[in-house]
Amino acid sequence: MNTVLIFILLAHILLAQGSTEPDLRGIWQVRKPAETNLEAPKSVIVDPPNGKIPYRPDAIAKRQENFKNRATADPKNMCFQPGVPRAAYTPKPLQIFQTSGRVVIVYQDVHAYRVIFTDGRPHYDEGIEFYMGDSRGHWEGNSLVVNVTNFKDETWLDMAGNYHSDALHVVERYTRSGSGTINYEATIEDSKVFTRPWKISMPLFLHTEAGAQILEDECVKDDRGVRRHTSPFRTAK
Repeated sequence: MNTVLIFILLAHILLAQGSTEPDLRGIWQVRKPAETNLEAPKSVIVDPPNGKIPYRPDAIAKRQENFKNRATADPKNMCFQPGVPRAAYTPKPLQIFQTSGRVVIVYQDVHAYRVIFTDGRPHYDEGIEFYMGDSRGHWEGNSLVVNVTNFKDETWLDMAGNYHSDALHVVERYTRSGSGTINYEATIEDSKVFTRPWKISMPLFLHTEAGAQILEDECVKDDRGVRRHTSPFRTAK
């Protein structure tokens, strides 16, 4: 049984326990090309109002170097997990499962997944780092609010080389905004790279077509020995 199916099966088992929280379940996907560059062609940055990432002066040179070498330097191209918040706006779907005490998100991109505990347990100790961070959530009305810490510094925020350090702290909000939409927000803070917290916002759209599912996303070595994503499976629309 493949990895994605295993986590989907586990999530369905969790669902059997039931949940009284707002229903975020389903397969969701962005339609804006946000992963290409958070600042362009139409910025998804809602704060600051100018739509620009507030880099520290001493952090800009690394962003410029990343952009110059983006074709080969982007960790996601080499099959790293996409990280948070980037996992929410890759051009591939994600599936949300929920139950009392936790929310599970399974991403089509490179088999990534997260378990977001909503039962009040604390974060892991500092020094334990994850590509997808350490997530703890709670409910505010019809919104799931997720506090994410304990990141590795080995992921980017988009394909343009926007990056973070191991001091990254993300607060996400998943708000059911309609029968077929979730409004996704993420406030991003990193005192080593940015001068202030900043926020992105975008809608996620529900897949309602018959047979919609999360599919395999394989990563194999090319003829130069470099690991790359391939698309041997049908892509969900």
